[in-house]
Amino acid sequence: MIGASAALAMFWAALSSMTSGPVPYNVAVAADQVRAETPAETISSEAVETALNAEQTELMASDPDWRASARLYHAGGGGATGNDSLGCRPIAMRTVAVDPRVIPRRTKLFIRETVGMRLADGTIHDGYWYASDTGGAIKGQKVDLFTGNGRGSMTQAQRLNMRTLTIVDAGDFDGCPPAWTNASN
Repeated sequence: MIGASAALAMFWAALSSMTSGPVPYNVAVAADQVRAETPAETISSEAVETALNAEQTELMASDPDWRASARLYHAGGGGATGNDSLGCRPIAMRTVAVDPRVIPRRTKLFIRETVGMRLADGTIHDGYWYASDTGGAIKGQKVDLFTGNGRGSMTQAQRLNMRTLTIVDAGDFDGCPPAWTNASN
């Protein structure tokens, strides 16, 4: 027996393949709601158990400052080119594009859902990100996570795409976001 969301997805796929015209608003909204409400347990994860330091433990337990819908972006193929809005080179899995009216630039962010995520080089993400970029499509409660070079760089964070993330303000930073090799939390 299939669930309601699976039935709706099958209906959406059938409708999309049969029509070349516009899709009714209520059908599109229903499809977005199904995608946005996918339980975390059904999303494959590359997260691993990791020991948290005292600051990370406190940030995990504190109330979120923001809840924002995540998008992913990368360099190349129409993604990020050049420097971010602070004039810095974007750092893979560290740089975040934000709406500065919601999350101020130069804010060090702690994104709970990224703690323990295994990165392409085998390192484990500590949850810290840096709001150093903005984007024309980033309006309101949205964030764009910079994943690196090329579409393949998005693989390790794909489970976060279009999900609402829990974000805590972990302070401010000066200069540019730190690279992984010399990152200090």
